[in-house]
Amino acid sequence: MEQVNPTRMELIRKRAQIKLAEQGRDLLREKMDALIQEFFRIMVTVSDSRDMLETVADSAQRSLLIAQAVDDPVTLKSVSFATKRHISLDIRGKNIMGVPVPIIEKKRFSQSGLERGYSPLGVSGRIDETAEKFEAELDLIIGLAETETALRRLGEEIQMNRRRVNALEQVLIPELKAQAKYIKITIGEREREDLYRLKKVKKLLERKKKKAAAA
Repeated sequence: MEQVNPTRMELIRKRAQIKLAEQGRDLLREKMDALIQEFFRIMVTVSDSRDMLETVADSAQRSLLIAQAVDDPVTLKSVSFATKRHISLDIRGKNIMGVPVPIIEKKRFSQSGLERGYSPLGVSGRIDETAEKFEAELDLIIGLAETETALRRLGEEIQMNRRRVNALEQVLIPELKAQAKYIKITIGEREREDLYRLKKVKKLLERKKKKAAAA
């Protein structure tokens, strides 16, 4: 135990520290409960998005296989090169219970044939359909990246809050209470010793007074 000065002022200070530590623990618990609720809410969204992404990705892959099997390979290859482009995203942030999470500005990547960079003439509907499905897949991937990042950061914050609560509850508060108990016991023992000495002195004075009266 840390060495403490067993005085009444120190006891008052320790009790104030205990009260402050308990209030901090309770606030952290409330924050952790709110974070856990938000975590599970986002987790449902992530789970649904993953299922949807898997469905769209499978559909896009099937469309690509059909196009590869039916359409002219040269046309398909030229279309794939034409549609290559740089993707830029606007990312800003927001706070969830003090936790910074990214927000990706929603942009749909579904485009017409001309916007994709190739002429619709000489391109089958199968190729257009394949492009649309892969663009839809890209939309889902970007949205999922946002929610999964938020989920990960919330999970990290929950773990950090749990460690803080455990440190307060299992280390700091018990140590402060043990110190306060030690001070209280020491003060009590000191007061009993003082009282015993006072009684002893009082008896000695009474004896002297009686001897003086008898003389």
